[in-house]
Amino acid sequence: MDDDKPITEQAMETITSAVEATKDAAVTAVKKVKKAAKKVAKKVAPKKAKKASKKKAKKAAKTSSKKAAKKSVKKAAKKAAKKTAKKTPKKAAKKKKKAKR
Repeated sequence: MDDDKPITEQAMETITSAVEATKDAAVTAVKKVKKAAKKVAKKVAPKKAKKASKKKAKKAAKTSSKKAAKKSVKKAAKKAAKKTAKKTPKKAAKKKKKAKR
């Protein structure tokens, strides 16, 4: 420290240089963190995307199979209803014939 300068001025210079050093350190730290985060994101993002797409595919398969099952059940029920509707009068007629004999 210089003896020629007043103590307040010396203190201000010291504080200023400390602030600048801290600022520079903070800036470099932020840059390093950003760089590291990008690397991690590159590694992690594809894995997460794969998992998400697998989940979506599974969900889609489940829902489509459920829908198909519902449709087939409905069709089978309709067919059964039609058959019974057609057979019922015929059975009744046969029973009447047997009853007459």
